[in-house]
Amino acid sequence: MKKILLASMMVAVGVLGTSGCAVRSGQSTVGQYVDDAGITTRVKARFADDTGVSAMRIQVETLNGTVQLSGFAASQAEKDKAGQVARSVSDVKEVRNNIIVRTGN
Repeated sequence: MKKILLASMMVAVGVLGTSGCAVRSGQSTVGQYVDDAGITTRVKARFADDTGVSAMRIQVETLNGTVQLSGFAASQAEKDKAGQVARSVSDVKEVRNNIIVRTGN
């Protein structure tokens, strides 16, 4: 039993040791990850404050200062407004507006 436990611990240490310092693919530092998380939070907060944008239907992801918007908008005006709001947030370098406009239903 001790050998199994020791072997399991060695495998866990090996996996942790080889995973490196990257937070996730495409990001090199923890600082950049924290900056991106802050941008995402500020964009979502602005959406929540803006009556012209649904914070519930639009998802926000940030990577290296580039904000990607996805989800659904009730109109082209809402999609455009979401892009404008995201661009107005400090530290945003680029906005990729992949929101789909749903008409009907």
